[in-house]
Amino acid sequence: MKRFFVFLLGGVCSFLLFPQQNPTDPEGITIRNKDFVYTAKKMKGRILLDGVLDEPDWLSANKADNFFLVQPVDTGFPKQKSEVMLVYDDKAIYVAVVFHDTIPGKRIFESFRRDYAFNNNDNFLSVFDTFRDQTNGYTFEFSASGAISDGIRSGETKNSEWDSKVELKLKNYSDKWITEMKIPFKSIRYPANSQTWYANFGRLDLKANEKSAWAPVPRQFPHSSLAYTGVLHFEEPLPKPTMNFSLIPYIYGGYHRDYEASGQAGYRRDFGMDAKIGISTAMNLDLTYNPDFAQVEVDQQVMNIDRFELFYPEKRQFFLENSDLFANYGNTGLTPFFSRRIGLDAPVLGGARLSGKINNTFRLGFINMTTEKTTDHLARNFTVLSLQKKILARSNISFMFVNKEYLNKPDGTLLFNRVAALDFNLASKNNEWTGKVFYHRSFQPNNPDGQYAQGASVKYSKGNILISLDQAAVGDNYLAETGFVRRKNYISLSPELAYFFIPNKTVTIHGPYSKFKNYSTHQFNKLDHELDLGYKVEFRDRSSIAAGIRNYYIRLMQNFDPTHISNVFLPVGSEYNYSDFYTTFTSNNRQPLNGTATYSKGGFFNGNYEMIDTKMVYRFQPYVNFSMNVTYTHLHLPQPFENHQFWLVGPKLDITFTDKLFLTTFMQYNEQLNNTNLNIRFQWRYKPVSDLFLVYTDNYYANTREVRNRALVLKLTYWWN
Repeated sequence: MKRFFVFLLGGVCSFLLFPQQNPTDPEGITIRNKDFVYTAKKMKGRILLDGVLDEPDWLSANKADNFFLVQPVDTGFPKQKSEVMLVYDDKAIYVAVVFHDTIPGKRIFESFRRDYAFNNNDNFLSVFDTFRDQTNGYTFEFSASGAISDGIRSGETKNSEWDSKVELKLKNYSDKWITEMKIPFKSIRYPANSQTWYANFGRLDLKANEKSAWAPVPRQFPHSSLAYTGVLHFEEPLPKPTMNFSLIPYIYGGYHRDYEASGQAGYRRDFGMDAKIGISTAMNLDLTYNPDFAQVEVDQQVMNIDRFELFYPEKRQFFLENSDLFANYGNTGLTPFFSRRIGLDAPVLGGARLSGKINNTFRLGFINMTTEKTTDHLARNFTVLSLQKKILARSNISFMFVNKEYLNKPDGTLLFNRVAALDFNLASKNNEWTGKVFYHRSFQPNNPDGQYAQGASVKYSKGNILISLDQAAVGDNYLAETGFVRRKNYISLSPELAYFFIPNKTVTIHGPYSKFKNYSTHQFNKLDHELDLGYKVEFRDRSSIAAGIRNYYIRLMQNFDPTHISNVFLPVGSEYNYSDFYTTFTSNNRQPLNGTATYSKGGFFNGNYEMIDTKMVYRFQPYVNFSMNVTYTHLHLPQPFENHQFWLVGPKLDITFTDKLFLTTFMQYNEQLNNTNLNIRFQWRYKPVSDLFLVYTDNYYANTREVRNRALVLKLTYWWN
């Protein structure tokens, strides 16, 4: 405990070592694209969202119209002109976009569905860094069908599950398409007395196969990169942010029957609510009571022939705002807090989530949630505290403490799991250098040794070269029950190198890459490695092909069944050295029928395997989007194992009748899990961010078609603010 308090004191004190900045100070702007300045004028009249730019405010607005190419090359200008205008009043920002389009053929888009796949649509993107920290921001996008996509951006990642009350109207012409978008100030957070933000505007023009941006962005980065925004200056200071209060009540009811357990049908009627309270201009309190997540889209299953747990991303709205405060610790396979651990194995009674900025350099995150007692689990309380201090241009130091405590244990003993984490996250001003250093420590009853996780990484990406190096070490008793830890008791070192030629002809990019992952014990005895050597080619029509060979060495630390369904195992301590090859082809996604396919074959532990993994998509725009995921795996293993052939087939039909009416049918047939899952979800968005959901789920045994469980849920939500 002495070491822990020294660790905690060091983590908190590190936040106090660096000076603060005034985010509203218009002077001292030193961002890379500081010379790209757009001035938004204050409106004098009213604007009707109709796709016709005939109002006086639009006629007098400034234009951002000199876009720069981002891809296929980041030099020169796009073939088709783009124009963006911004004006504002006391309630909202209005964005007008004119995309000139004289290339023959249909404009490309998937559907009317919100939060579409960005790279599969002709679309517009805007990103706003309201606090000018070059780390966090908001994105507002729309496709050529008029579908909306909004999200929150942290670093170089975007979370599209976040929703706002943005409105838009799109109108098509033979030689252009014009869109008006309204972004309410209540949908975003910004400092008081704000008059200058950072922003950028981008276009993905699939017909021309070009990506462009108002403020130039290197081709290796997304054109929503917060390191390459320009300056958005408002003619007058923005209205003072008011307390933002949203209440989201919901009622739900349904039928369920578990044929595997009692076989008795059950009916459930209940209600709950979420609330969003703006504690300050940059701090938000989320409250939830009796939440139900039936409307959340089901995960896409994958064939698992690995030794370790699979990672599935968080999709629940409650956990999304400022999610980087909780999710960006450690690395993808070693993080002390993973929000999906809360509420998926037992219902949530209620909880609170406080997150946001204390000032321009300090951020705070706090979660407290309690789950119900079930036949399999005691009631549990989860408490998470996260603090983040910005340093340098775009880097930060972060501290987290996670406490999971079991409540009302019958024998009265205290059962808990706690983790403290300290991370330094590096992001250079131009984003070419990124990396991190972290140290995590767990605490549990009896407090054994070896409860640590440590890591360091650095990545350099510029032009046509990528170099990275990752290192990690995990003790044998490190336990993060509320986190995601793929494996423990190891030391790893993982370098990566890639070099790409950019000829700017039929082939837009090609080159070799290599990845090496090496794991050893703490005594530096080798555990396993994976070496991947390959070559990738991307074509101007957006298709690509990659091929490579991989070599594996594995010394098992525990008994392992490669099939995941047998009663026999490869013994602990046994060693295997084998190789395979693979090739992946991705077709031109501008075509209505497109897809990707991967074929791999080679050694597999003491035998060999063959795998085909495909995804095909057909769109009948804008109403129907049909996809088919198929994975076939054939394992050839010697006795006492049997040869196994597994199919995973997942057809998905997404119908968007209008921009408010949706129907999704998703079936997944998984022979490895011996399960067939059917999920049918009907959604009616009768008001902005207010929905009626009707969800039907069915699970069968794949081999006998016998029903396992079945449910029908009706949920009505209303967003009031």
